[in-house]
Amino acid sequence: MYDWDEVLREAERRSGDGAEARDRLIVNLGPQHPSTHGVLRLILELEGESVVEARCGIGYLHTGIEKNLEYRNWTQAVTFLTRADYLMPLFNETVYCRAVEALLDIEDDVPPRANVIRVLLMELNRISSHLVAIGTGGMELGALTVMTNAFRDREPVLDVLEAITGNRMNHAYVRPGGLAQDLPEGAVAAIRDLIREFPERLRDYERLLNANPVFLGRTREVGYLDLAGCIRLGMTGPVLRAAGLPHDLRKAEPYLGYDTYEFDVPTADGCDAYSRYLVRMYEMAESLRIVEQCLDRLEPGPVMVADPKIAWPARLALGGGGNGTPGDGLGNSDEWVRHIMAESMEALIHHFKLVTEGFAVPAGQVYSSVESPRGELGAHVVSDGGTRPFRVHLRDPSFAHLQAVPAMAEGGMLADVIAVVASLDPVLGGADR
Repeated sequence: MYDWDEVLREAERRSGDGAEARDRLIVNLGPQHPSTHGVLRLILELEGESVVEARCGIGYLHTGIEKNLEYRNWTQAVTFLTRADYLMPLFNETVYCRAVEALLDIEDDVPPRANVIRVLLMELNRISSHLVAIGTGGMELGALTVMTNAFRDREPVLDVLEAITGNRMNHAYVRPGGLAQDLPEGAVAAIRDLIREFPERLRDYERLLNANPVFLGRTREVGYLDLAGCIRLGMTGPVLRAAGLPHDLRKAEPYLGYDTYEFDVPTADGCDAYSRYLVRMYEMAESLRIVEQCLDRLEPGPVMVADPKIAWPARLALGGGGNGTPGDGLGNSDEWVRHIMAESMEALIHHFKLVTEGFAVPAGQVYSSVESPRGELGAHVVSDGGTRPFRVHLRDPSFAHLQAVPAMAEGGMLADVIAVVASLDPVLGGADR
């Protein structure tokens, strides 16, 4: 974070260093600007149209999510974490819940159906996130059709996620030990319809952009960062794979059974904004392959661990609210309420303790990671043996990638800065968590 007065003082100091320094202009781009890809502030020192120095100022969207988790129980924390990088909420939830499950030593107890659904929803979430990256990136470069098409194609994906979780975003659907509820009736058919139509939509983007001379002129050899630079700056995800390295945690360190799915890790070798676009396009096609395999291997079964001292009550009504009244899918089912209120004192006690106090997690610390749409998303979770997290810290790829902006932008043109930031696809909710 740079104070504006500090920048002005530095500019005054440099103004006495010669005619070249006096010809430079400091531009404050953002944090509220349609081309900063979020609430990001860029402090640019320009010499004509050339960028001499670029600095990122973050913190304008800080929500204190990580600190808030210290005052919530282990299950309530999911509701906060899902809002960190709000374009990949299901990845935030999953990486945290896997860490909690490791601390509880119940990783092998999570039902197979729950893990398949986690993979299914994360890959759908990857597609919706990449559509935002490509759509907003196109808009920022002046290609409005790309944005309108991407947001149009994202809607069916969000419709499916809403039908399953109750929300378009910020789902709080993945919970320690499994899921909040099972797939509703008709979800599998809706997903099959979606993946049947989607390949043609992806081909539309290829026809629109892959050989478009204007798009190529704005993205090829723009934001160049070779493999050595990516490694030194901690780049992961599409940015790293666009530099030619096929590193993907789903292959390198498989989790949730990803080693049993057939899919490729797309790469490119241009090391520029155009290559990052291509990698994201190819990744959406591979996600469709994984989703189809998930649907084929879905077997009947529970979606939450059997231990009633850990399993947050997951019997939520998806249909009517009882007595013929419409339901919103958010309240407990009539059968579950009847069970805990009239049939089982033990169930009522567990329900009361889980809701008011939560479960205790053995003391220890775990680092869990997943391959998110933006790269390696990690969760370092620490427990002191209580019913609340002692510390939760996210290794968010957007935060790590923003440090590459100077390396990519300095020496280029002012107009290229927009393409640089768009190709990194940072989400400031993750950077400012």
